[in-house]
Amino acid sequence: MDQSLKFLQKHGHSQIKICVSGAAETGHCGLGALEKAKELGREIARQGAVLVTGATTGFPLWVAMGTKEEGGVSVGISPAANEREHAEVYKLPLDYMDLIIYTGFGYPGRDLLLTRSADAVICGCGRIGTIHEFTIAFEDGKPIGIFEGPWEMGNELKEILEKSNRPNAKIAAGDDPKKLLEEVIALVKKDKVTEYKIVKDSVSDAQ
Repeated sequence: MDQSLKFLQKHGHSQIKICVSGAAETGHCGLGALEKAKELGREIARQGAVLVTGATTGFPLWVAMGTKEEGGVSVGISPAANEREHAEVYKLPLDYMDLIIYTGFGYPGRDLLLTRSADAVICGCGRIGTIHEFTIAFEDGKPIGIFEGPWEMGNELKEILEKSNRPNAKIAAGDDPKKLLEEVIALVKKDKVTEYKIVKDSVSDAQ
C-alpha cells in the first residue's frame, strides 16, 4: 500500500464525541437520577465514544464518573480562563476529566464551544443551561438525544419541539441509555466525514 494512504489510515478521525448536558444542581432530578447518569457515562465508554461535558458538577460529573469507571475518555469545556479560576471562582471539579479546556468565556460562551466541540448532544436532567445547550445544538443541526428519566426536562424539551414549528429528523428520545446512544451514534454516522482527501504531496510534507 502507498505510504501516504497508510499515514491517513493510522491517523484517522473516527472517534465520535458525545456532549452530555445536564444540571449542576441535581436536587430536582428524582430518585435514582445520578445512577442513571453514571450508566449513560458507562455506555458512552462501552460504545467507544468520547465524553464531552461542561466540566461542571451534578449530572455531567456523574456521567463522567461512569465513563471513567469503564476506562473511557472524558473531556471538560470550562467557563473559566484557567485552572485556578475554574476551581476557586467557579467552584468546579477537576476530577473525572482527562483534559479540561479553559475558554474564559463564562457560561454562555462556554455553552457554544461545548456543543460545537461534539458530534452530538444528549440532554439529561437539566435546568435553563441545558435548554440553552439544546437550542444551540438544534440551530446547528446536530443530532440530539433526549435522555428521559425521573426528571421533567425530557417532557419540557419535547414541548419546546412541539411548539417550535420546525421539524427535526436528528432527534432521538428514550430512557434506555444503551439504545438511546446507539440511535444518536447512528444519526452522527449519517453525516460523519470518515476520510480526509488530500493530495499525496501534502501527506509527504506532513511526515
